[in-house]
Amino acid sequence: MSDWFETTDGIWDKLWGTLGRGVADAKHPARRPTFATVSPEGWPEARTVVLRSADRAAGIVTVHTDLFSDKIKSLRALPRAGLHIWDAKQNLQIRLQAEVTILSGAQTRELWDKIPDHAQQSYGVTPPPGQPIATALDYVKMPDPETFAVLECHVTTIDAVHLGTDHRRASFSRDRHWQGQWLSP
Repeated sequence: MSDWFETTDGIWDKLWGTLGRGVADAKHPARRPTFATVSPEGWPEARTVVLRSADRAAGIVTVHTDLFSDKIKSLRALPRAGLHIWDAKQNLQIRLQAEVTILSGAQTRELWDKIPDHAQQSYGVTPPPGQPIATALDYVKMPDPETFAVLECHVTTIDAVHLGTDHRRASFSRDRHWQGQWLSP
């Protein structure tokens, strides 16, 4: 039997398994990927988000955010994002490129009602995220379903690198029906 990293199918299974573990396990490294966008002014932006779902069949991952965060401004200007995950135990780097749809309001109300009260505190800060304040704690948390947004990331490409004794790199593309392609690492 071969190791998972010896075939593109094995890598494909492992990377989606890793994403699934990130959704299910708060301590897994895939739980908090780096989410990168480009600001309307053209500057790169990267921040940590929480992975909320990973649908292998649809090729979609989701994260939640405040509708007034800077990432929303960036995504409205250019609705694309990159996500990066490093799983040290597996020696696996996963990079996803995605086209992003912003869902809010009535589209997210049913989900909002399922979010625990303590987690709702992250959506609805006054003043809005990123605004200047006089002191470090000069803001008020006011949970508000109207400021809750789901970023539905329609994955277009995935680049996976296994950094074992022999490095292996594979690319997967929606355009190629997710057929794996080996790349030079």
